Amino acid sequence: MTIRALTLDLDDTLWPLLPTLLRAERAMHDWLAEHAPATARMHGIDAMRELRAEVGRRHPGLAHDLSQLRRVSLLEALRAAGDDPALAEPAFDAFFDARQQVVFYDEVADALDRLASRHRLLAVSNGNADLAATGLSRWFAGSVSARQAGVAKPDPRIFHQACAALDCAPDAVMHVGDDHAADIVGARAAGLHSAWLRREPERVGRIEIDPCAPSGHHWVIGDLTVLADRLLAD
Repeated sequence: MTIRALTLDLDDTLWPLLPTLLRAERAMHDWLAEHAPATARMHGIDAMRELRAEVGRRHPGLAHDLSQLRRVSLLEALRAAGDDPALAEPAFDAFFDARQQVVFYDEVADALDRLASRHRLLAVSNGNADLAATGLSRWFAGSVSARQAGVAKPDPRIFHQACAALDCAPDAVMHVGDDHAADIVGARAAGLHSAWLRREPERVGRIEIDPCAPSGHHWVIGDLTVLADRLLAD
């Protein structure tokens, strides 16, 4: 069971998502306050989140495309406030630019250096982080997003597309991610190995075998350093 390549989730695996989104939503609201003040007054940050959730319920087909979901939400907000709907795209750009300003977890850069020295790395994400803008391009061979795949994790098809992009069979690839349902259950259903990243302090520095997993390498890890230690020791 030689692992030739790794697929990695991004949000809450390589950086904390919540502070990233909060900064991006604030940047978008500030842009709206300057360029579409009626929309900013009608839809504060919390109200815009509620509108986006409502749009998502009405348009379940956008579940795999978070960027388009935000664009549609912005269009509705601008129209409701009487502002120019053409402002939706630059308003989204303000969000998107700030959304790429991520802060890696402490061990990530060193661990990716080590992992990329022996394995091809591919990002597999339901989100809309950009490899170049986040500074990940130097480690990753590419990415497969839910938007590109047309389906979101845990659908096995996104993992199979990732394996095809890596030119690897699923049993030669390990997926690493923090979300058990989306990342781990999905990867296993697609035939990949898995490493469930749980950043609780008691797990940092050691690796555990997942007792409920099928045959193969299915680990529970506290950070990426312990994953690099294990893979590079093999």
